Amino acid sequence: MALERAIPLPMIKKLNLVVMTPRWRRILFSFLLAAAAVAGLAAISSSRATDQTVSAKIAPWVVEHTANGLRAEFIVVLADQADLSGAALLRARLDKGRFVRDTLWNQAQTTQGPILQWLRDRGIEHRSFYIVNALWVKGDRAVAQALAARTDVARVEGNPRIQNFPQGLRAIESPSQPNSPETVEPGINYTHAPQVWATGHTGEGIVVAGADTGFRWTHNAIKPHYRGWDGVTADHDYNWHDSIHDSSGNPCGNDSPFPCDDAGHGTHTIGTAIGDDGAGNQIGMAPGAKCIGCRNMDEGAGTPARYIECMEFFLAPYPIGGDPSQGDPTKAPDLTTNSWVCPPDEGCSPDTLQSAVEGQRAAGIEMVAGAGNNGSDCSTLIYPPAIYDASYTVGALITGTDTIAPFSSRGPVTVDGSNRLKPDITAPGTNTRSSYNTSDDAYVFLSGTSMATPHIAGSVALLWSARPELRTDLEATEGTLNNAAVDINSSECGTGSPNSVYGWGRVDVFAALTSGTPTPTPTPTPPPPIRVSVSVNPTEISEGETATYTVTASAPVTRTITVGYAMTGTAANGTDYTLSGRPNQVKIPAGQSSATVTLTSVLDQVTEGTETAILTLQRGRGYKLGLNREATLSIIESR
Repeated sequence: MALERAIPLPMIKKLNLVVMTPRWRRILFSFLLAAAAVAGLAAISSSRATDQTVSAKIAPWVVEHTANGLRAEFIVVLADQADLSGAALLRARLDKGRFVRDTLWNQAQTTQGPILQWLRDRGIEHRSFYIVNALWVKGDRAVAQALAARTDVARVEGNPRIQNFPQGLRAIESPSQPNSPETVEPGINYTHAPQVWATGHTGEGIVVAGADTGFRWTHNAIKPHYRGWDGVTADHDYNWHDSIHDSSGNPCGNDSPFPCDDAGHGTHTIGTAIGDDGAGNQIGMAPGAKCIGCRNMDEGAGTPARYIECMEFFLAPYPIGGDPSQGDPTKAPDLTTNSWVCPPDEGCSPDTLQSAVEGQRAAGIEMVAGAGNNGSDCSTLIYPPAIYDASYTVGALITGTDTIAPFSSRGPVTVDGSNRLKPDITAPGTNTRSSYNTSDDAYVFLSGTSMATPHIAGSVALLWSARPELRTDLEATEGTLNNAAVDINSSECGTGSPNSVYGWGRVDVFAALTSGTPTPTPTPTPPPPIRVSVSVNPTEISEGETATYTVTASAPVTRTITVGYAMTGTAANGTDYTLSGRPNQVKIPAGQSSATVTLTSVLDQVTEGTETAILTLQRGRGYKLGLNREATLSIIESR
């Protein structure tokens, strides 16, 4: 073969080698270069997507508190959570408790191993939970990102410190002896608990747990009712737990081995539930019940981890100095009273706490929760655990009346988009006299939904002691109390009954026990305060047209009221539209229930697109804000 012979083929195979012509080499090189570029772009895109996925799993609170190399506490929630639906098939409460505890425990044991090993290998502070399949971790941003990048982690949430009493408790001291002859406190009388006592039922056989600032177990009105006291010796195993591990200067220290109250709030609330010193201080609803407790606040400061730890202890209590592996669900309380909050706007995650609350309920433990003290506007009931369907939520009445306390938070619950009716029920909550932590015979007056809540916890204890068949059915228990409650109509935050101010009404535990017909109310129900709301008609106009905002009161006003408002939106008042009447106010005349403000839009030649004019009602004297406190008008550009 002559070397000069033309070779028509682009390639010559020789000795199993492929030889390319220069032209084909250029083509192949270009192809490979393009493929590498595409692969590189795909890798960059994938990396960005991964980064976005990781970032989405980390709560903004964690990002903020790990900036500039700072370390923070956070809750790492695992992707695999236990299925507790099987508990509903079990009738006996002990069976429910065992099933829920074992199911949750086994799920955590099965899934947490790899992440626990990862944390131990790096010497990172952590603590495991099982009532929610989650871990408390203390670390920096890199730790949070590494955990969020794991496929077995669902989210990384904050563990903020929440001060439950930012204004202090404002306790008013009381003599150690009640004003004779009224040895039974007015709030207790108003729920008709003494009539239940007369039937021979005082809460016997029921255990009430207090999740609070702790309690002074030696107090004369509490000691006889503490499950850890047999009349001779004290045994705090399974009866007390302290979730405060890192306080500084706290009067109870850390990990207190016996019940201790660092603020007084917990001693007061548990006293209202079960307290009686046997010497005339009948401060409690169910003096025949027993109590246990868990401190979930450091002088009023709670965290999600502390709240979860106490709920986990109540699910299956364990000995002092022990750990959850020793938990015994047969020693769980029947119900818990909870006068604490965890605001999402301060970094609390509502989803994680909800899982813990629902875990307790699945085990047959009734969780009674205060509505909060954010009133008096509608939809101010915004904090866990009160917002949950699984909580039995309590609003506060002015003691001795059927008038809602001004501070009591109202529903409906809109913060989670549910529009859920809350509170469920109401009870006395002002000037409540109960035990305090300063001495064994100290009593003070306090006001708040915190004081109303143990009235309902005690009511549940009384009802269960008299009707034990209800203990296994929380829905039936709540339904019995709700249906027997003294109906209090309100048009403040919706209409009808139940409603978002009083729920089903004032608790009447004697009526719940007997005929289901409420006993006569001692005082007439006063008229509700005037609520104002606003609407606009039409909701959309073109330039040059008019619309009318109507400010409506919940009832005809007895005297003229002036309602303030503010205008916002993309349209400018005075440039894009004008308003009738006096600026930023409208008067509803006496005897009428509404007034109007007319908006006239300006027809101009400026290209602006669709603009908005938003009228928002402002707080003022003589009225409260209703549900619809804002109305939005769209102004469409004329063409």
